[in-house]
Amino acid sequence: MSDFPTLDDIRAAAVRIDGAIIHTPTLMSRTLSELVGAEVWLKFENLQFTAAYKERGALNKLLQLTDDERRRGVVAASAGNHAQAVAYHGKRLGIPVTIVMPVSTPTIKVTQTEGHGAAVILHGERFDDAHAHAKQLEAERGLVFVHPFDDPAVIAGAGTIAIEMLEAVPDLDLLVVPIGGGGLISGIATAAKALKPGIEVVGIEAELYPAMKNVIDGGDRAIGGDTLAEGIAVKVPGELTRRIIADKVDRIDLVTERDIEHAVALLVAIEKIVVEGAGAAGLAALLAEPERYRGRKVGTILCGGNIDTHLLANVLVRELVRCGRIARLKIAAQDRPGALAAITAKFHECGVNIIEVQHQRIFTRLPAKDTVIEVECEARDAESIERLIGALERAGFEVERASLD
Repeated sequence: MSDFPTLDDIRAAAVRIDGAIIHTPTLMSRTLSELVGAEVWLKFENLQFTAAYKERGALNKLLQLTDDERRRGVVAASAGNHAQAVAYHGKRLGIPVTIVMPVSTPTIKVTQTEGHGAAVILHGERFDDAHAHAKQLEAERGLVFVHPFDDPAVIAGAGTIAIEMLEAVPDLDLLVVPIGGGGLISGIATAAKALKPGIEVVGIEAELYPAMKNVIDGGDRAIGGDTLAEGIAVKVPGELTRRIIADKVDRIDLVTERDIEHAVALLVAIEKIVVEGAGAAGLAALLAEPERYRGRKVGTILCGGNIDTHLLANVLVRELVRCGRIARLKIAAQDRPGALAAITAKFHECGVNIIEVQHQRIFTRLPAKDTVIEVECEARDAESIERLIGALERAGFEVERASLD
């Protein structure tokens, strides 16, 4: 295989991994299409066994090892989907797998990877430390290093997604693809441009991690921070992938954390499917700037579904807050018998359910005879809470509404 994977390499990968990878559906979402004003097609890679597209590249790499390399085994550095993919298919093929993870990796990810039969080594505080240790093990033990994105075989495996999408929907004219290290979009752009030269390929990065955009556009945007899209939170993109992207990707756009949260929540509400932040980045871009996609036939990849359930719950509740269905109200009132009853009566009248109530008598700027009553509440729609606030204010109460922004 050449340095730059070709369409022939990607077609060979498709044959090689056939039967061991799920041929995931490419389906049009009627509701999302109406929201964006475009024909929106989703590639459900979150339905792979390990819930991410990473299996394609990892398996394509493993299947090309020599017998001697298979006996010696492989090593990878990852705390996420790449670790699961290498471990799962390594076990299937009888290849010893060692995964190096930072010591801060959540226990659930460690146990899941070990559950696939891999030997997990916790090393270093940061991913860079784990990566360096994996490279050291490669040299010391004669292992084969399986890179998560900067490898022609891994890129070719990812490119099989484009073949499947264009077989399913030949008239797609635009692909919107999340970018972390760049392996996914490199493979997809290579295949798509070869199969359909006029197709447009747009990359999407989290606003907090514009590493590839900085490289391609010559920018110096700050990189770092807590992002819901940790799967694409890459500080240093690949050397091979940046060359492919510079050659084949039309542009790179950024999406905010709020946009990513909104996309994850909408996929649960509309498609009834769980997608991690990185996997929802493409849809986030469509929803954030629909005017850029209006009237087009757009495909995007839901590239992973591994999101912590508690984090997902937070995202869904925050979406209800932004939609106006859940609110936290600070209500100033006189600290006297009957005040709380008068307030709750307004909730009843407006059909708003009280979730939690807290009195604050000490830490307040109000006079000593007054109190702040904080109420977390839920309603069928945003209008009900607006009516409640109006009713409380007309009854003489001062109301302040908490905001996420």
